[in-house]
Amino acid sequence: MPGWAWAIIVIILIAGVWIGLYFFGKRMQKKQEAQQAQLQAAAQQASLLIIDKKRMKLKEANLPKVVMDQVPKRMRGSKVPIVKAKVGPQVMSFICDEQIFDEIPVKREVKARVSGIYIVSVKNIRGGDVNTKQAKPSLRARLMRKQKELQSEVEKDKAETKKAKEAKKSSKNKNQGSSISANAGANKKNNN
Repeated sequence: MPGWAWAIIVIILIAGVWIGLYFFGKRMQKKQEAQQAQLQAAAQQASLLIIDKKRMKLKEANLPKVVMDQVPKRMRGSKVPIVKAKVGPQVMSFICDEQIFDEIPVKREVKARVSGIYIVSVKNIRGGDVNTKQAKPSLRARLMRKQKELQSEVEKDKAETKKAKEAKKSSKNKNQGSSISANAGANKKNNN
């Protein structure tokens, strides 16, 4: 079989995988949105005294056995944001939402919306914002911000390159059009 036939087969396979991933991603996104709606509906206000917070593996987080049984085995080794907090007289481990993990103050009392052992949102107990002082952003937050900046620069460069190509193409078309009309005028003179 010639090389171009193999190339076509590979391109078709890649396109098929790409389309399959697109539809799989859409389905997973809908499922996640439904789960978020359930979490928000079941969330309750609770007053928590935050003792400690860190990213750690699920099997090291001292979560209840019922929770660990429901987690898939491949996810037990993954690191998740864990918050140790005192609720009344009891010290518990909570799983925290990734977006609010950096906002949670340590060794302070906060009002939180909790759904089971999952912290959905956090407010300061005094009614203000949780972040009263600017904390140094974590390494992960800095890397994410840097990635967004670089991505926007790349998109700007692509847009500039595209505009330059279009301008060059349009000027080339104008030059060809003027040279054609000049050639036509010269041909009329020669014919007369």
